[in-house]
Amino acid sequence: MSTKELTGKVALVTGAAKNIGRSIALSLAADGAAVGVNTRASRNEADAVAKQIRDGGGRAEVFMADVADPAAVEAMVAGAIAKFGRLDILVLNAAHRNEVPFLDMSFEEWRRVMSVTLDSTFHCIKAALPHLIKAGGGDIITFGGAKALSSSANRVHVAAAKHGVVGLTRTLAKEVAGYGIRVNCVSPGPINTSRPASRADHKMTASDIPLGRLGGPDEIAAMVSFLCGPGGKFITGQTLHVNGGTQMTS
Repeated sequence: MSTKELTGKVALVTGAAKNIGRSIALSLAADGAAVGVNTRASRNEADAVAKQIRDGGGRAEVFMADVADPAAVEAMVAGAIAKFGRLDILVLNAAHRNEVPFLDMSFEEWRRVMSVTLDSTFHCIKAALPHLIKAGGGDIITFGGAKALSSSANRVHVAAAKHGVVGLTRTLAKEVAGYGIRVNCVSPGPINTSRPASRADHKMTASDIPLGRLGGPDEIAAMVSFLCGPGGKFITGQTLHVNGGTQMTS
């Protein structure tokens, strides 16, 4: 895809200060989109992402918001509209992925994962959707996860939340297709990020992965950019697995 096929578009990326979210923000900006860089607490890292976009000739703004807080989400989306004038792309990367055995899991821990992963998806789409409709269409990208969708010990809460996201994605895709809005889920496999190595996907070695290596955040970003560009215009309601072959589905 050419480097400027999203020129004139505006994207809002949650959890965009580090790792996969950072790569997505940079990729969309490289394709020509103005980018709202969201983070809850990593201000310095988010500022660095926005600066890198601006230094490359793009447009970017940092929006500090806890996406589990509906009022904060409303303010974030309003700020993006005030800054850029429109919204075309919503990427819901923010999530909470801790590991806790079910017998040790408190309801508070269950609700924290649900609020950051599933509730936040509802809050962000609810706030953004009228603006995507006003723009004449656009893309909503949600996030699954190979381990969450195929099952992994100590992640009952994460799996439940991610399956909820997939169900929301498929159903909403039918509901908003008439507005020219596509809704798809990207499900990363083992990706080489700065997240704690104790997590299940970071314990995988090259021999566990059919393609023989961990993926890079840029490879997840490339899928998001593809879905939001001309190549993705006839794709909606799908879960796209980017996992090196660790999870194969029909």
